[in-house]
Amino acid sequence: MQNVFISGHRGMVGSALVRKAESLGLDILTATRAELDLTDQAAVFSFLEKNKPDTVIIAAAKVGGIHANSTYPADFIYENLAIASNLIEGSRRAGISRVLFLGSSCIYPKLAPQPMPEDCLLTSPLEITNEAYAIAKIAGLKMCQHYRAQHGLLYHSAMPTNLYGPGDNYHPENSHVIPALIRRFHEAKTSGAPSVTIWGTGTPCREFLHTDDLAEACFHLLSLENPPDWVNVGTGTDLTILDLAKTIAKTVGYEGEILTDPSKPDGTPKKLMDVSVIAATGWSAKTPFETGLAAAYQDFLSSLESGKARL
Repeated sequence: MQNVFISGHRGMVGSALVRKAESLGLDILTATRAELDLTDQAAVFSFLEKNKPDTVIIAAAKVGGIHANSTYPADFIYENLAIASNLIEGSRRAGISRVLFLGSSCIYPKLAPQPMPEDCLLTSPLEITNEAYAIAKIAGLKMCQHYRAQHGLLYHSAMPTNLYGPGDNYHPENSHVIPALIRRFHEAKTSGAPSVTIWGTGTPCREFLHTDDLAEACFHLLSLENPPDWVNVGTGTDLTILDLAKTIAKTVGYEGEILTDPSKPDGTPKKLMDVSVIAATGWSAKTPFETGLAAAYQDFLSSLESGKARL
C-alpha cells in the first residue's frame, strides 16, 4: 500500500486515520464535502476512476446519538447507504483491490449475547432507536463480503465500538454520549449549576475506544493478507453510563450532583464487543480510558479557545 483515500478525513475517525497514515509515510488522498459529495454516485465514480488509490477507507458517515438517530432515521439510512454503495461499487469499477469499510457495534442485535461475537449478526432484532443507521452499516458490510466472494477483491470491514477522541462533535442534542457529557459537565462547572441530569436510568453498560486506537487497528487489518470479512474493534471492557458520567465529572472537575431521568430512553442495555478475533491477529487497544478522557477534555477546551469546537 502506497497511497490511500480516506473518506471523511475531517471527522473524528477520519482525522485519526490521517494522523496514522502520515506516521506510516503513506500518500494520502482526501476530498472535502464541497469537493466531493459522497452521496452523488456519478461524482464518486469519476473521482475514484481519475485518482485510482491503492486502498480506500470508508470512514465517512452520517453519525449521531440516540436523539439524532430517533429524529432523523430517513436521513441516516439514505446518506449512509449512498456513501457505502457509491464508494464500494466505485472502487470496483476503478479497479481498486482493497477497501476497508468502517461500521459500528450497533449492527448487532439489541439483545445480542454478551460480549457480542461477530457471528451474532442478523440473529435477532436491532435496537429500534438506531435501526436505520445499523441497517445501512450492515448493508455496507455485506456488500464488502459479497464483492470479495464474487469479484475476488479484498474488501473487508471493521466494526468499532463507541468512539471518542480529538475533534469530536459536541452538539447538545446530536452528539454521542462522551462529548455530550463533557460539554454538559463543563458548562455546569462554569455556571455553578448544582446538578446535571443524564438521560435514562444510568444502568446501561457501554464500551469506549479512543480513535487513535481504532486508527492503529485499521492499518493493522490492512496489513493482513487474509483479514476476516468483518471484525470487532474494541477494548473488551465496559462501564455503566452513570459510572461514565461520574468519571467525566471528575475529569472536568465538576463537583455537583448527578441525577438520572428514567423517562428518557436507555437504548441497548449492554453493548460489549467480543474482541477475541482481532486479538488473535495480534492487535489490542492501548489507551487507558481515563488517560484518553483527559486528553479529550483538553481537546474540547482547546477547540473552545480557538473557536473551532463543533458545537
